[in-house]
Amino acid sequence: MSIRKPKLTVVGAGPGDVDLITVKAIKVLKIADVVLYDALVNEALLDFINPEAELIFVGKRRGCYKYQQEQINELIVTRAKNSGHIVRLKGGDPFIFGRGAEEMEYAAGLGLEVDVVPGISSSLAVAAYQNIPLTKRGSAESFWVITGTTKDHKISTDIELAAKSNATVVVLMGMSKLPQIVKLFKTEGKHNLPVAIIQNGTRSNEKIGIGTVDTIENIVEEKDLKNPAIIVLGEVVKHRQTILDIKKQYSVELNR
Repeated sequence: MSIRKPKLTVVGAGPGDVDLITVKAIKVLKIADVVLYDALVNEALLDFINPEAELIFVGKRRGCYKYQQEQINELIVTRAKNSGHIVRLKGGDPFIFGRGAEEMEYAAGLGLEVDVVPGISSSLAVAAYQNIPLTKRGSAESFWVITGTTKDHKISTDIELAAKSNATVVVLMGMSKLPQIVKLFKTEGKHNLPVAIIQNGTRSNEKIGIGTVDTIENIVEEKDLKNPAIIVLGEVVKHRQTILDIKKQYSVELNR
């Protein structure tokens, strides 16, 4: 059997809900020869993959790396040259803190054809599933999406800049830096700014905590919120309760 031309396609798997993967992503999974997938990928998506494809888990769980990034890069190239079409399946969107661009550059530099299928980012979808819009007239005209932890394992300096703005701030991979994040917003006098923390967003085991800059750390402790989670800071968080109140009132009126 002849091996197809070596190719890498980086594919976004969406934020967790199986139904939030794109049609194009499923089409690519059905023709893959090898699929390398991460820990944040819903394993139910593996059912869409070509049944003859090789599946390789390359994700991180509880701080334990099965493969280092350099090993993943090498694995992509080796498998592509030996098997053909490699699909790198990543949670959310592979170009938003997913290292998809790095993997494509590495593969392209060694002669592989490369492509990307965008995914629905958790930074947008997880908030939306909880009726939190990242922009809303009168509340927020823009939003920041920031990694909480840099490659040096330090808090991103962009959070300090974002705390000075009126924009909605979405922090990914930031739970370990929550005390520092809260301190930055308190420094700007934003003690009562609404905050939402959503764990396992869009999945059946989703958990959420709603509070303010002053109260959110206590709420996290009470609800035992942990990674994977996103942090949303901004007036738009109030929209969630507004929708819940409207639904409740409508239900009461219907039952009169």
